[in-house]
Amino acid sequence: MGIGELLARIERLRQLLKAEGLFDPARKRPLPFLPAKVGLITGRASAAEHDVLSNARLRWPAVRFEIRNVAVQGSTAVPQILDALEELDRDPEVDVVVLARGGGSVEDLLPFSDEALCRAVASCRTPVVSAIGHEPDSPLLDHVADVRCSTPTGAGKRVVPDMAEETQRVQQLRDRGSLPEHHQF
Repeated sequence: MGIGELLARIERLRQLLKAEGLFDPARKRPLPFLPAKVGLITGRASAAEHDVLSNARLRWPAVRFEIRNVAVQGSTAVPQILDALEELDRDPEVDVVVLARGGGSVEDLLPFSDEALCRAVASCRTPVVSAIGHEPDSPLLDHVADVRCSTPTGAGKRVVPDMAEETQRVQQLRDRGSLPEHHQF
């Protein structure tokens, strides 16, 4: 199958899923402010895994992950990703699931435009973040996921709050709460 035929097939599926309402912003769930545990589906020892973990831990050092390493391209990718997604979605401690993979060719990213995967993500009870490829890459998963991050690095920054910012916010609230007696109303 040529690249043109592949792109045409993806476009037909995009139109179908869109018509069914799977891309509708109203069905997208918000991410939790501070997840108890972040599910991460990604390639083994990949740059994507490193980017998500290191960026999330820089922002919130105590963040906990439940990681599933899967094939992220080729014929075994979709079944492995579906199994990992189902497992993480069933885990009551996992509050958000990130699917992360670095960039690649249209063929390499094909699993993330798979109809079964798109439908599985749409039916998850757990919010799902798509972090596939680089800025110009846009597999169908990006449209179905609750949140799209243009890179795995972006996903690491998006799934947890920044501890330094939150500490500063708490300190400002404490300062406001401890004004001298004559300034209180």
